[in-house]
Formats: sequence, C-alpha cells, structure tokens
Amino acid sequence: MKRDGRTAALVAGGAGAVSLAVTLAHPLAGLAGVNIVALVAEVAVLLLLTVRTIRRSPARRAAVSATLSCAAVALILLRAVWPGPPQLALGACSAWSLGAVAATGIGLYLRRLDDNRRRAVEEATRTQRLGLARDLHDFVAHDVNGMLVQAQAAQVVAGALPEPVADALRRIEDAGQRALASLDHTVHALGERGPGIEGLARLADAFSPGVRVELTVEAAPRQEVSSLAYRVVTEALTNVRRHAPRATAVVVEVREEGRVVRVRVADDGGGSSPGTRIGGGFGLAGLRDLLEARGGRLVAGPHDRGWQVVAEIPA
Repeated sequence: MKRDGRTAALVAGGAGAVSLAVTLAHPLAGLAGVNIVALVAEVAVLLLLTVRTIRRSPARRAAVSATLSCAAVALILLRAVWPGPPQLALGACSAWSLGAVAATGIGLYLRRLDDNRRRAVEEATRTQRLGLARDLHDFVAHDVNGMLVQAQAAQVVAGALPEPVADALRRIEDAGQRALASLDHTVHALGERGPGIEGLARLADAFSPGVRVELTVEAAPRQEVSSLAYRVVTEALTNVRRHAPRATAVVVEVREEGRVVRVRVADDGGGSSPGTRIGGGFGLAGLRDLLEARGGRLVAGPHDRGWQVVAEIPA
C-alpha cells in the first residue's frame, strides 16, 4: 500500500509538472490552437491522478503532487484562450479549477473512508485479541490453577508417598507452573492492557478455597497503573499457590500514597528462598524489571510467618 501510494504521488506530480510546462510553453513559444479532445483527455487523466494520490499517498507527498496536478488543471485553458482578454483567461482558469477542487474533495472523502475502514478492522482485531485473552485468563488459567492446587495438596495431605508417585506429582506441579507462566505471557501479549484493580475482588474470590484472602483497595489510579497493580497481585497470588501450599490466609492491600500506588501481598505459608519465590522469566523478576524501568520498585522477602511482596508504582 505504501509503495502504491508513493508511485501514485510520483506519477501525479510528474504529470502535473509536464502539463504545466506545456501550458507555459504555449505563450512563450507563440503557439496557437489546441486539440480540444486531447485537452479534455489530459484534464481527465490529471483529475484521476489527483484523486488517487490524495487517497493513497502519504500526506506530504500527496500535498505536493496534488498541488502540481491541480494547478495544471486550473491553468490548462490558457493554451486555448491565449492571447486574449485577461478577464477571459481568469474566468476560464477559475471555472476549470472547480474540477480540481472537486477531485481534491473526492480524494479526501475516499481517504477518510479508507482510514475509517482500517480503524474498524484494527478495533475488531483488538476486540478479538481481548476476548481471547479473557477466555484464557478466566477459563484456561483457572483450570490449570485447579490442577496445580490438586497436585500441591496431594503432596501435603497424603503424607509419605511412594517415590514414583511423589516424583510424578512434582512433575505435574512443574508443568502446571510452566503452563501458568506461558498463559500469563500470552494473556498480556494478546490483551495489551490487562484488567485493573477493579478485577481484584473477583481474583480474590476465585483463589484457593482453603485460603482466606483479605482484600483492601484504597486507590483509583489511571488505567496503566491499575493494570500493573493487578499484574503484581496476580503474580504474588500465583507464587503463594505455587510455593506456599500450607498458607491459610493472604493479605492484599492496594493503597494510593501521594504519587505512588503501593501494593502489598503477604501470606502465612512460611518463608522460602528468594530464588524459589522470585524466580525469573515473566514472574516477579520480570515485573521488578518493568517497575524499575518506570521509576517504581518491587521487593519480596520473608515476613512474620510467611512471605510478602511489596510494589511501589508511580501514579
């Protein structure tokens, strides 16, 4: 499309320049008389090129090329009326310039239609991506979470297990963790901006049935900050599910403190090594890098009987 637009601008500008040169050559060379059929055909070609270049070409190229072709159309009757009264030449040029104005209007109208069509397609594509992201988040991730919880519960509740069974459960847990990380990355890639803090209540309600989530939200940040806060809480809760199967309570706080939104997630599931809880890839480590790049910070470590994650996001 870009190459086609540039070609149209080049052709229209070149044709306009040649037509202007021929028009100016008539009085300078003392030429008289014109072929009316050829003149009308030339005007028709110039008008079509004007419409096409305004519709398809980048704005700057379209402006230059359309100016040349429109000027050529407006002045072309000088070949027929020269020499003659100035009033006749002015009237003829003014009348023919209406054709150039009409061609410009048609080109701009078609350009606007093309822009509206392109925006509609982009919006439809974005809506499909967001719908897919919601389905992955609400259904697929929920089911994977359920499988992961069952595998973790089996390792804790069942007591001593035969080594092959314990090894199989560990492999299931590892596979579930990798699937959750991949789903999280895919959801954010598809959804561009994920849900915000308005979705935290639903997230807390859908958490593990055996874990009480105490949610406090005292902030109303802009959408970008709200989405980041939601991602921090989501990742922190995912880490609780993965690494603290004995947790019975989780505290989630989102508060606006001056120009910072402070997010805190704390559990009572016992401490873990920083490498185990923070990890890498698209987890807390990735979020920490993202927040630091935006002037915020994220810290995680042991707290009382468990672990806590604290993030500060510039509001």
